[in-house]
Amino acid sequence: MTKLFATRLALAATMMLLVTPAISAQQDDAAPPAPKPGKPINTGDVLSGELNAMKVRDVKNAGKRVAMYQITSEPRRLPAPNGLCNLETGPETFQLVTSSDAQAAQLKSFVGKEISVKVDEVACASDPGQMSEAVITKWSLIKKQ
Repeated sequence: MTKLFATRLALAATMMLLVTPAISAQQDDAAPPAPKPGKPINTGDVLSGELNAMKVRDVKNAGKRVAMYQITSEPRRLPAPNGLCNLETGPETFQLVTSSDAQAAQLKSFVGKEISVKVDEVACASDPGQMSEAVITKWSLIKKQ
């Protein structure tokens, strides 16, 4: 009985040694293709996506909490010299910089909804306080028909 058990155990161990390299070779072959860079976004183009709002501390205003708005979209490539913002596919999150209280109030009503903005000025995020991969400093909201 012990001989039979030992024989079966040896057979199972041998099979595992033969099967393991074949399994790891199959896993290496199934590697996903490299992601393609997003389509370019230039001045005057329209960017659409879901609008998110976050409360951040304003360093210039004595740490006061202010709303920061962000659009999450498909990956987009920025014009030179910004390019892909050191990302493989380009940025997917775009911070909307509000230049007035009127712009902030305009965005507040669209939080959590799909919006479109016409991009007038865009760059990669560079300041430590920025929560997005790219920053749109000049923009205008496009109303849906």
